[in-house]
Amino acid sequence: MHWRGVFSFTGAIIAAVGLFMFPALLCSLYYQDSGTSALLGSMICVTALGLALFLGWRKHAPETVTSREAILIVALCWISAGFFGAMPFYFGGVFDTFSDAFFESVSGMTTTGSSVLTDIEAVAPGLLFWRSMTQWLGGMGIIVLSVAVLPILGVGGMHLYRTEFSGGRQDRIKPRVRAAALTLWKVYLLFTVVLAILLFLGGMTVFDALCHTFTTIATGGYSTKNLSMGHYQSAYLHLVVTVFMFLGAMSFALHYQALRGKPLALWRNSEARFFFFLILATVAIIALHLWLVQAYASPVDALLASAFNLVSIITTTGFATADFETWPPLAKGILFLAMFVGGCAGSTSGGVKCMRIQLMFKHIFRECFRIIHPHAVVQVKMDRKVVEENVLAGVWGFLGLFAVLYIAASLLLTAMGLDMTTAFTASIAAMGNIGPGFGSVGPAENFAHLPTAAKWLLSWCMLLGRLELYAMIIFLVPAFWKR
Repeated sequence: MHWRGVFSFTGAIIAAVGLFMFPALLCSLYYQDSGTSALLGSMICVTALGLALFLGWRKHAPETVTSREAILIVALCWISAGFFGAMPFYFGGVFDTFSDAFFESVSGMTTTGSSVLTDIEAVAPGLLFWRSMTQWLGGMGIIVLSVAVLPILGVGGMHLYRTEFSGGRQDRIKPRVRAAALTLWKVYLLFTVVLAILLFLGGMTVFDALCHTFTTIATGGYSTKNLSMGHYQSAYLHLVVTVFMFLGAMSFALHYQALRGKPLALWRNSEARFFFFLILATVAIIALHLWLVQAYASPVDALLASAFNLVSIITTTGFATADFETWPPLAKGILFLAMFVGGCAGSTSGGVKCMRIQLMFKHIFRECFRIIHPHAVVQVKMDRKVVEENVLAGVWGFLGLFAVLYIAASLLLTAMGLDMTTAFTASIAAMGNIGPGFGSVGPAENFAHLPTAAKWLLSWCMLLGRLELYAMIIFLVPAFWKR
C-alpha cells in the first residue's frame, strides 16, 4: 500500500471541499447572516489541512494507484468530505452536537437527503447554500466515481457501464477516464444552468432556484423550505423538478450522446427504456388508485401528485409535495418497493440500480427456461451484447449483500427502540440514498428524534449505499491488507 499516494489524493479532496465553501461564504456575506464566521473559519482550516496533506505527500507519491489503493482513497475521501463538510454546521450553531452535523453533511455528500433539521427556514442562508452544495458536489462525485473506480469492485452492473468509456466503440465518450470525467462535468454544469433558469422563471428567488437546482440535478432532495417542494403551489415548478429528477437519474453518458446529436441513444438503451416504462406504469397505477379512493378531487391532481412523489422516490431524490404517509396502503406499498430500485447506472441516483434489476430478472428467466429445456444454450444479453457469467455473479453477490446489510441495519434500529415501520424504511432510505421513509421518518417528519447511535448507524448506511457496499466493508477482509 503506497500511503503517500493515498494521503496525497485524500488531501486534494479535502482541500477541494474547503474551496467549495467559498460560494456559500459569498452568499453569507451578501445576506449578512450569522454563518459568515463559521464558513470563513471552516474554509480556511479545511483548505489548509487538505493542502498540507496534498503537498506534503505529493513529492513521493506514485503517478498511478492500484485497485486496492483506489478503493481506500474513495472510502477515505467520502468519509473525509462528510466529516469536514460538517464543520460549518457545527461551528455555525445549526446543531448542538457534532453527531447531528456529521449526519446532515454525510446525507448531503451522499445525496441522501435525510435531515435532522427541525426548522430549515430558521437556518442562515449561507449555511443553507452550503447544505445544498454538498449534494451538488456529491452528485457529480458519484458519476466520476462510477467511471473511474467502482468497476474495480466487480459489483456487476458497473462493468457494463464502463464499456461506455473503453474499447473501440464509435459511440464512446472518451477512451481515457480523465477526459470522460471532464465531459460529464460539462453535461452536469449545463443541466445545472438550464434548471436554475427554469426555476427562476417559475417564480423562485435566485437563492431558492440555485439551492433547489443543486439538490434536484444531484437527486438529493434538500430544500430551503420546511414543506419541501410542497411549499410551492405551482404545477409548473413541480413539473420542471419532476423532469430534471428523471434526467438526473439517467446515465449521463447517454445524456452526452443525446446532446452530441444522437437523441435516440436514450431510447436504444434497454436500461433507460426499462426505467421509463417502470415509472410510467407505477405513476399510472398510483394516480388511478388515489383518484378512485378519493384521496384527490380530480384525476389531474392525483396524476401530478403521484408523478412528482413517485419520481422523487424512485430516483432517490426525496422531495415531497404531499405527505404520502397518509396515502392508501397500495400507493404506500408501491412507493416502498420503489425505494429499492433507484435510477440508472452512471447517474446521480442511489438504490440498487435498474441495470441490476434487469439482469436479475433476465437471469431468473434463463434458469426457468433451462429447467424446461435442459440442453439449451441460453445467454443473458443487454443491448444485444452477451453478459459474462462473472458479471451476473457480481450482480447476485451485490444483491445478496445488500439484502443482508439492509436486514441487519433494520434489526439494529429496532434494537435501539424504533418501531418496525420506521426502522425498516429508515434503513432503506439511508442505504438507497433516498431521504424520507415511513413512520416517524416520513416526509412530514425528520430524523432529529432518533437516538445518537441510530444516526451514526444510518450515516454509515448512507456511505454504504453511495459507495456500492464493498468499498465500505472490504477493509474488514484481512486479505485486503496483505501484499
